Amino acid sequence: MRPICYIVCATLPGEDAAREYVEWLVNGHVQAVMAGGACEARVVRLESETGTTRIESAYLFPDRASFETYLSDHAPELRAQGLARFGSTPGIAFERRVGTVLFPDDGSSPAP
Repeated sequence: MRPICYIVCATLPGEDAAREYVEWLVNGHVQAVMAGGACEARVVRLESETGTTRIESAYLFPDRASFETYLSDHAPELRAQGLARFGSTPGIAFERRVGTVLFPDDGSSPAP
């Protein structure tokens, strides 16, 4: 089975909101996602030519089953916490993407 990459990209209205969001991510949220089954995590400030402030959180799950367990058992509460903290912030938007990791390949999975 191939790993699953789960990405959350937040578009934020400015530096103060970005600082608060990153602080929230790295001081508990990322650790909670990892406790829910992710085996790796990254928080990246995306570069922008338009001045948009975007923070991307990427989580690697060892397989689809681990990711599905995260979605059913952990994600609802974590998303609720995020909405409670940032949902009323004007100008904030979230985008989620999910994909199957094709490279690197440890050789244990069938070709895509």
